[in-house]
Amino acid sequence: QVQLVESGGGLVQAGGSLRLSCAASGRFFSRYNMGWFRQAPGKEREFVAAISWSGGRTYYADSMKGRFTISRDNAKNTMYLQMNSLKPEDTAVYYCAAGGILLATKTSDYDYWGQGTQVTVSS
Repeated sequence: QVQLVESGGGLVQAGGSLRLSCAASGRFFSRYNMGWFRQAPGKEREFVAAISWSGGRTYYADSMKGRFTISRDNAKNTMYLQMNSLKPEDTAVYYCAAGGILLATKTSDYDYWGQGTQVTVSS
């Protein structure tokens, strides 16, 4: 089992950047495929990006390509999401997740979730 804690959210102006972190505790973090999701008020949770257990493969939702970068440091049990060129429509609670399916995009494919971190982008 793994416990996940997100951090790094906050308020930023449009065009700005933020880096989110997802710290994991528990055993075998490096064996899990990981992902980032987000949920805006009144909307369903949506896929943002995913990364393989080794970090060698990544996959992004179309609207995040070129702006967001997912990465992980297995030695630190931490995953990251670098977000650049932020837009007001990126405002949401961002969640990290861990699971066994490679580059999964559905919430049901992940077994463990963090509590989320709020990202607010002002115009």
